[in-house]
Amino acid sequence: MNQLIKDAIKNKSISFSEFLSKAEEKVNSGEGIAPDLLGYTKLNIQRMKRITKTYTLSEKLAEKIQSIDKEMIWLVITEDWCGDSAQNLPYINRIAEFNEKIKLRILERDSNPEIMNMYLTSGARSIPKVICFDETGREHFHWGARPKGAVELVRSMKEEGLEKEKMIEKLHLWYAKNKGEEIEGEFIKLIGNLL
Repeated sequence: MNQLIKDAIKNKSISFSEFLSKAEEKVNSGEGIAPDLLGYTKLNIQRMKRITKTYTLSEKLAEKIQSIDKEMIWLVITEDWCGDSAQNLPYINRIAEFNEKIKLRILERDSNPEIMNMYLTSGARSIPKVICFDETGREHFHWGARPKGAVELVRSMKEEGLEKEKMIEKLHLWYAKNKGEEIEGEFIKLIGNLL
């Protein structure tokens, strides 16, 4: 982990509950949020709360997470207006919460472009992005910005030439039906590679 990331984690990162509270404060006050992103952020708060309330880890994932015996930091680069983040971040947070050795920290993408630029997806600043560091600062994996099934869906919709609103609708329907199963499978593999 380079010094820039160390400093950002120490001085700029926040917990999931702080991230959610900050989003709610922005929506309620109207400050610090672009008017065109207000509706997305409101909807995302509802999504994050619903997933947080209803999601329980599978036995297989819980077992894998519990087997981690070293301190880790999972740094998530994201923004509260991002629909993919609202659909994935609550799962990632729950997974991290299942082992006290994992410390999940959130860094806002738009305030930290120099760090986001280290983790581009095909040249784009796609979020959420999860980067896993051990206690020595060694990077073990990064994940994001979507589960592979969602990536494939978006790719095929773009090839079909669907308009953006229709694509967003179909993508969120995919997330609703999937209920975190694919993200669980991907994290089971990632964690398995750590052990």
